[in-house]
Amino acid sequence: MAKKEKKRTEYLVRELLKEIDKDPDREGLQKTPQRVAKMYDFLTRGYHQDVDVVINGAIFNERYSEMVIVKDIDFFSLCEHHLVPFFGKAHIAYIPNGKIIGLSKLPRIVEIFARRLQVQERMTQQIAETIYTHLNPLGVAVVLEAHHLCMMMRGVEKIGSIATTSAMLGAFRNDVKTRSEFLTLINQRHEND
Repeated sequence: MAKKEKKRTEYLVRELLKEIDKDPDREGLQKTPQRVAKMYDFLTRGYHQDVDVVINGAIFNERYSEMVIVKDIDFFSLCEHHLVPFFGKAHIAYIPNGKIIGLSKLPRIVEIFARRLQVQERMTQQIAETIYTHLNPLGVAVVLEAHHLCMMMRGVEKIGSIATTSAMLGAFRNDVKTRSEFLTLINQRHEND
């Protein structure tokens, strides 16, 4: 965030504090505008990240043709409707078509889209389409499972609810057996879990 934008955010946060608290100058709130501006800069850094830069050429020619899965990728995002967090786990699979990606790049792709104002449905699709576009695999599957504070802290106030979204492209959309194998594998837990 540029210095001018940061100052504007600080000003807006201070104005919001005036609406919420009768004394925005009290000790505990004095530095809140600066802290909140810094926090939002961090929580929305995905807007300033480029997928190609993050992937950084980590796509390799490989004859491997079975499913590749990275599951239980932690993510944190902000609901664009209420500006409160939603968080959970992402599970990603793809079937290579002559190319594989460095495994650490999949959580990085999740992070790019999570660190924006989001809705879970769009984020799921963005992750799947990005992998599909960059790898041209036989198929991509993405499942996100998340807790939404907008549902937990306000509104219906349901603490244990989990929202699950999926995006299935290529073989995962067209082949029931492939989709079932993926869903079975992501639902298996380690013996110690």
